[in-house]
Formats: sequence, C-alpha cells, structure tokens
Amino acid sequence: MDKLLQSFRYAFTGIWYAIRTQRNMQIHITMALLVVILGAIVSLTPVEWCIISLVVCAVISLELLNTAIEATIDRIGTDPHPLAKIAKDTAAGAVLVTAIGAVIIGIIIFAPKLIALL
Repeated sequence: MDKLLQSFRYAFTGIWYAIRTQRNMQIHITMALLVVILGAIVSLTPVEWCIISLVVCAVISLELLNTAIEATIDRIGTDPHPLAKIAKDTAAGAVLVTAIGAVIIGIIIFAPKLIALL
C-alpha cells in the first residue's frame, strides 16, 4: 500500500511542477476552470460533461507529456541538436492539435447553448 501511495505522490508532484513552472499548463488549467464554470451556467448534459472532461484531460495530459519530453531532452544535453528540436517541436505540436480539437468541440457544445441564452 505504501508503494501505491508513493506512486500517487510522484504523480501529483509532477502535475504540481507543471502547473507551477509551465506557462502553457497554467493557461490550460485556467481555461479548464472557465469551461467548468461556463458548463455549470449553461447546464451541460451528462454526456456533454463527459465529452468536455475527456478533452480537458487530453489537453492537460499531453501538456504533462510535453513537459516530460522537454525535461528529458534538456537532461540529455543543452547543446542545440536537430533531433532535440524535432522532439520538442512535435511534442508541442501534439498539444496544439489536441487544444485546437478541444476548442472545436467546445464551440460545438457551447455555441447553441450560448445562442439560446441570448
């Protein structure tokens, strides 16, 4: 049981590190909180909450992986290298693609509800 608790501590330490040190993670967390507030205001259905939760978790998870990849590359060496650039850029690209998808899904879910409020 102690090893299980320790693994959770490690995970939360990693999440907290990314929130404290990564500007993009702070943006993602802020946007997630705003989406939750807006979802409560427009009364999302349970299915809509599931979809929103899934895309928010996907974006945050990929940002965590991006941070891990960047840290690993930096640990290997700080000298500029084309492969290091590719690794960092493609990891950042994965976050961007997922964030764009999340925005599109958010528009699909929220736009009709917001229009109905007006």
